[in-house]
Amino acid sequence: MTIRCLAVDDEPLALDIIESYISKLPYLKLVKTCSSATEAMQVLREEQIDLMFLDIEMPELTGIQFLNILKNQPLIIFTTAYPDYALEGFNQDAVDYLLKPIPFDRFLKAVTKAQERLQRVPAKTAEAAPSPAPAAQEHDFMFVKADYKTIRVDFRDILWIEGLKDYIIIQTKEQKIITLLSMSKMMEKLPESKFLRVHRSFIVSLQKIDSIEKSRIRIGNKEIPIGEVYKDTFLKWVEENNIQ
Repeated sequence: MTIRCLAVDDEPLALDIIESYISKLPYLKLVKTCSSATEAMQVLREEQIDLMFLDIEMPELTGIQFLNILKNQPLIIFTTAYPDYALEGFNQDAVDYLLKPIPFDRFLKAVTKAQERLQRVPAKTAEAAPSPAPAAQEHDFMFVKADYKTIRVDFRDILWIEGLKDYIIIQTKEQKIITLLSMSKMMEKLPESKFLRVHRSFIVSLQKIDSIEKSRIRIGNKEIPIGEVYKDTFLKWVEENNIQ
């Protein structure tokens, strides 16, 4: 498998290093290097890119801002001199987060993770071919009944979900929606890659986590407990996403 790569960084030296590392691995092909997000956007429109090495601190658009406006993004490996952006990078479902100066062994480890992810895709596609996935899995929203009407809720707007006996509260950026539904039924509606149940009374949007403090998750001003039953699953998820 050849992995088609794009490197985006406003520092020429950083691009030279990435280009040098890519040249050492025969299964990587560098399609182009770009010095800005806007230049990279044009390349993504014209070329098939499997893996993008992306700096975060750049003029015009930061790497995070760039990803937030991309509809179909390749796998991402962040390359930056600033460790403070690790959580933001993690929230973007990045393969890895490399701190400059990047040693070759860490580069190789990150690329291996990307290779493993890409190799899993064909197998899943083949398994799914005989019967198409349910239509609900293709959407980025759901409908819930509240206040005598049916309301559309976009997954990207959900901060957390709280269970209250037979009801649940869906907390979004703009409103609080109360609907008659169990937590288990709600989990069936949500995409597994973006939401995780961390307590018998709480489901969190993984992309909205601001910090993790001992047995608590903070989203904005809200502190959400991590239940003992769910703790191992949550910590495993953190470990798999290589938060360091």
